[in-house]
Amino acid sequence: MAIELAISNHALRHSGGFERYAMTLVRGFHEAGIRPTFIAKSFDMSLPEYGWINPIRLRVTGLPGKLRDLFFDWRIGHVKRRLGERMGPLIACNQTRWADVAVCGGTHPGYLAAMRKPLRMSDRWKIKLERAHFESSRIIVAHSALMRDEIIQHYGIAPTKIRLLYPPTDTVRFSTVDDAKRAQLRADLGLPSDRAVFLLASTGHKRKGLDVLAEFFGRTSLPVTLVVAGRPPKAALPNVRYLGYRTDIENVYRAVDFTVMASAYEPFGLVAVESVLCGTPVLLAQGVGCAEVIAAPAGIAYDSKLHDGLERAVTEALARWQAGTHRLSSANTATTTDSATDAMRYDPRVSTHIQALTAMVEALAH
Repeated sequence: MAIELAISNHALRHSGGFERYAMTLVRGFHEAGIRPTFIAKSFDMSLPEYGWINPIRLRVTGLPGKLRDLFFDWRIGHVKRRLGERMGPLIACNQTRWADVAVCGGTHPGYLAAMRKPLRMSDRWKIKLERAHFESSRIIVAHSALMRDEIIQHYGIAPTKIRLLYPPTDTVRFSTVDDAKRAQLRADLGLPSDRAVFLLASTGHKRKGLDVLAEFFGRTSLPVTLVVAGRPPKAALPNVRYLGYRTDIENVYRAVDFTVMASAYEPFGLVAVESVLCGTPVLLAQGVGCAEVIAAPAGIAYDSKLHDGLERAVTEALARWQAGTHRLSSANTATTTDSATDAMRYDPRVSTHIQALTAMVEALAH
C-alpha cells in the first residue's frame, strides 16, 4: 500500500533555496512510487513535477507581503483539518505550526545575528511562527549540525526531537566530465585560460558576500578572475564578470576552477556540494554549514574575520591551479570512484534522503 504524505512550501517552481529542495523531494518521491499532496501559494504547471503531485493552491494575494506567511500558515491548518488522515503526515518546508516533520534550512534569529540586523516587528512575527514550526512538529529535520545547534540555542528544543539529515542533490546531473568536454564548456563561456576563475553562484549578494569578494578581486594583482552566476550586480565591477541566470549551472561548475562560499550566513550551502561533485573545489568561509561534509582537498577553509583570510585561501587555490593539481577528478580516469565523491562525508543521493524521510513519515503514521 502506497504511503500517504504531504509537502508544503511557498511554491513549486525553479528557484533557489527551499523551492529547489521541495522540487527535489517531489522528484525523489516520484521515483519511489509516492505521489504526495503538495500545498503551495503558487505552482509552475509547465513543470513535469506538477504532474507527480496532488496540488493544493492556497492564494494569499491581496495581503501585505509581511502578512502572507501568517495567512498561509492559517490556511494550511484549514486544509489539514479538512483532509485529516487522507493527507498523511506533513513535511513542511515553510514555517507552519501544522508541520509533522518540520524542515529547518535556517533560523531567523541566526540570520539576524549574522547579518547584524535590528529586530523589527515583522521579525518578531517571523520568529513567533518559526517557534511554532519547531515546537508543534513531531520531528525536526536539521540540514546541518549548525542548524541543529541554532534550534537548540534560540528555541530551547530538546536535542532528541531533532534529526540531522543533510540535503540531497542530483548526483547524475552534478558529475564530472572529461577534459575535452570541460575545455569546450570553458570556451563556450568565454573564460580566460591564463587566469584561475572563481565562481560565486548567488541570488542574494549581500548575504553571499559579493561585496567582500568584489573588493578583493578588484584590487588583487594575482592572475585570478571572479565570475557571478545568478542575480546581476548593481554595477560593473573590476575583474568581475556576470554570467547571468543559468539553468545549466552544472556546466558552469565544470568550467570554472573554483567555487567560493563567502556567505555571512549559510545554514548549509548546496552550491558547494554540487560544485565538488562536478570536480571543482570550493573555498569555504568560516561558519558555512556545508563545511561539515566536505573533506580536504575539496574544501579550502578560511577565516573570514581575518583581514587576509580570503587572500590566503585564494593564494592556496592559485598555487594548485598553477601546478595543475586543483581538479578533484576527471572523467578520463578509468575508476568509477573518484576524489569528487570521496570528498563528501555523507551520501548526497536523493534516494538516500527520501528513504530517511519516508522512514520518519511511516513511523509517524503508526
